[in-house]
Amino acid sequence: MSQSDLGALGQTASLVDRLARAVHCLQYAEGLNPAQWVALRFLGCANRYSRTPTGLAEFLATTKGTASQTIKSLEQKGFVRRAQHETDRRKCLLELTENGRAVLARDPLRRVEAAAAGCEAEVDLAIATLARLVRQIQEGCGMREFGVCLQCGHRRTGTACQKIADTVCGLTGEAIGQGDVKKICVNFRPL
Repeated sequence: MSQSDLGALGQTASLVDRLARAVHCLQYAEGLNPAQWVALRFLGCANRYSRTPTGLAEFLATTKGTASQTIKSLEQKGFVRRAQHETDRRKCLLELTENGRAVLARDPLRRVEAAAAGCEAEVDLAIATLARLVRQIQEGCGMREFGVCLQCGHRRTGTACQKIADTVCGLTGEAIGQGDVKKICVNFRPL
């Protein structure tokens, strides 16, 4: 069956699959595998509530054991370290090391960004469409949705608050710093 025989929806599914396979292959770089790259990216852009083994497992849509093996491998390579959680001593926070940030700066997905640079006119529509597809598929599979504080239903600002720095998480009651409002959160709730 050719691409033209699939119809628009079939072509969309086929193209998403082909893109996913190409991106998957790109991520065998720097001595890492695709799951390790996803973990590094997540830890590089997740907030303090999310940088835990459980948060990573949920983001990867995998078991805690599989996530633990990914973390262990990244620790052995010197890209990730465990730190004690500031409020719950039973938990640990995962942090990128200097080496982890350096390898993340050479992320093979930059090639996808470079390819998309020639499509600026369509990028906003592509983002909205792909985000909707991801949400629908995750919802259909019972997966947790991740998002950023700026787009979260838990986010609260006081009546006098006009600055991002004055944002509070309605779930935890804690202030959300300006650097954290654009980070991924495991407690995300769509608006």
